[in-house]
Amino acid sequence: MHVTLQQPTGARLITAADQEIAVPATLRYTSADPPAVHIDFPPHVTVDGEVATWTFARVLLGEGLRSPAGIGNVRVRPAGTAHTYIEFRSPQGMARLRFATADLLRFLARTYTVVALDEETVGAELDHGLVTLFGGRV
Repeated sequence: MHVTLQQPTGARLITAADQEIAVPATLRYTSADPPAVHIDFPPHVTVDGEVATWTFARVLLGEGLRSPAGIGNVRVRPAGTAHTYIEFRSPQGMARLRFATADLLRFLARTYTVVALDEETVGAELDHGLVTLFGGRV
């Protein structure tokens, strides 16, 4: 059975004119995909009116809380001790959001209670071992 954690949080979208707009978001983690974290944005804050989900490595979130991390579509970096920026990049543009670091730290700590950082690949190895044990093909 898989465990899913959800933590509603708020963020501040930083506009090109350096204005800030409050944006609700939900941090999500599931043991079905242990290396990943997800941030869900509700339809009323997206351009197309659909729920938007960004998925990226849990380790990237952890690293980005301490120092700038990421070179791809998601980049995370501290903004002092109280806030963390997460940038989402796509062909349509870039969005920079500021989150409370305490919220991200609390969420990350909760994910480690579900699947420890050093056990992220155990599920796939266990599945492989069980299939092999019972004579199936991998």
